[in-house]
Amino acid sequence: ENASCIPHIDITIHNTIFINNEWHESKSGKKFPTFNPSKGEKICDIEEGDKPDVDKAVEAAKAAFQRGSPWRQMDAVSRGRLLNKLADLIERDRVLLATLETMDTGKPFLQAFFIDLEGCIKTLRYYAGWADKIQGKTIPVDDNYACFTRHEPVGVCGAITPWNFPLLMLIWKMAPALCCGNTLVVKPAEQTPLTSLYVGSLIKEAGFPPGVVNIVPGYGPTAGAAISTHPQVDKIAFTGSTEVGKLIKEAASKSNLKRVTLELGGKNPCIVCADADLDLAVDCAHQGAFFNQGQCCTAASRVFVDERVYPEFVRRSVEYAQKRLVGDPFDAKTEQGPQVSLLLCFYYC
Repeated sequence: ENASCIPHIDITIHNTIFINNEWHESKSGKKFPTFNPSKGEKICDIEEGDKPDVDKAVEAAKAAFQRGSPWRQMDAVSRGRLLNKLADLIERDRVLLATLETMDTGKPFLQAFFIDLEGCIKTLRYYAGWADKIQGKTIPVDDNYACFTRHEPVGVCGAITPWNFPLLMLIWKMAPALCCGNTLVVKPAEQTPLTSLYVGSLIKEAGFPPGVVNIVPGYGPTAGAAISTHPQVDKIAFTGSTEVGKLIKEAASKSNLKRVTLELGGKNPCIVCADADLDLAVDCAHQGAFFNQGQCCTAASRVFVDERVYPEFVRRSVEYAQKRLVGDPFDAKTEQGPQVSLLLCFYYC
C-alpha cells in the first residue's frame, strides 16, 4: 500500500525566463516540455531560451555589476544577510522545493528533502558567513612604498547546471559567486528546470537587486553555447559530461579566455579486501552504485572484490539488491525512483 510521505500542498510552477527580477517569454517564442519521469507525463512547457535571451541576461548581469550599482555599493555584511535570507526562504519552502525536485527528477522525496534541500540551506549559510571575511594582505616592503593585495569579484559568471542534482548544484555554484559579489547567468539542465526557476522567485523576494541572478532555461547547444562563447561572461562553471566540458573549455578559450571551472564525470572503484566486514562492504557498494538512481559522478561504477571472498560477496550482494524497493518516489518506503528520462535509463542500464 502506498504510504505518501508528504502533506498535500499547492504547487507553484514558474516556467518562464528570469531576467532583471522579472519573468519573460523567450524571444523566439519557442517552448520545450519537462516531464515527470515517474509517470511519463508532461508537467508543463518551459520557455526555451536562446542566444538573444542569453544576451539580454548577460546585459542585465553586466549592468548589475557596474560600479555604482546597488549590488556593487552593497557591503559584504549585507551580502551575507541576503544569502541568509535566501536560506530562510528555501527552508520555508522546503516541502514545495523537494516536491518539485521529485516531480522533475524522480528521486525519492525523502532524499530530496533531507539530503538535497539540507545541503542547499547549509551551503547558503556557510557562504553567508564568509561574505565579510574575504580579506587581502599587507606586504612589508621598502619604506617608500605601500604594498597590499585586495580581492575583487570576477564579474559576470555563467553557471550551467546538471539534471542529477538540479537544485543543489545551482546553490553550490550560486552561493560562492554571490558571496564574493559577482553576478550570475544560469542555464539549468533542460530535463529538470523547475527548482532553479522557482529559486528565481526567491531571489527577488529575498531582496537581491535586479540583474544579480538571471536564469535562462534552454538547451546546451543553444543557450549553453551562448553563455560559453559570450565575450562579456568573465567566468563559467559547468557540471556535466566530459565531452561537453571539453567543448565549454574550447569555447571559453576562443572567446575571451574566460575562467573555467569544470566538474565532469568520474569512473570510481569500490575495493573490497578479504578482511572486510562483508555486510558493511555490500551496503557501501550498493549505496555507492545506486544512490540517486546511480546518476552521480561519484557513483561506485566498478567493484573489485578479493577472490577469496568474491563468491560470498556476490551472494550477499544479490540478496541485498533483491530487497531494494523501487517505486513511487513519493512513497516513504521507496529507496529508488525512476531514471530522469528513458534516454538516460538506457545510458545507465
